[in-house]
Amino acid sequence: MDENLQPGQLLARGVGRHLRGHGFVSIEEFVPARGLRVDVMALGPKGEFWVIECKSSRMDFQSDQKWQGYLDWCDRYFWAVDTDFPTDLLPPDTGLIIADAYDAEIIRMAPEDKLAAARRKKLIQKFATDAARRLQRFRDPRLPALPDDTE
Repeated sequence: MDENLQPGQLLARGVGRHLRGHGFVSIEEFVPARGLRVDVMALGPKGEFWVIECKSSRMDFQSDQKWQGYLDWCDRYFWAVDTDFPTDLLPPDTGLIIADAYDAEIIRMAPEDKLAAARRKKLIQKFATDAARRLQRFRDPRLPALPDDTE
């Protein structure tokens, strides 16, 4: 199974496993708004949203031009990288997670910037809907996509 996953997907898996231990649930490749796709969107036990962008190389990080647009869609923003990544490239006012395919560790907690209540409500609805659609397609792969599916 691992051989079919890209390096960023392996990091995302390790991040999801780690966050689960903190009471979070997560969705990979979540689309909070048209034109944005975050690597990991995590929903915490108090309704908080964390965005985690997984970067597997210097080039992967340097080619990412959209990450600042994700800040409006979370309470905390993190980078997840492996132990070989040059972390001095990452903005110091963001969170840092060191990860591999099996686990992760939060090295630097991201500063909190709370979402507005209306945006939080919209995100919770979208998170739940996307998770339910993914589960339904997993259980019934021949099910046709709905017209408004963003996956």
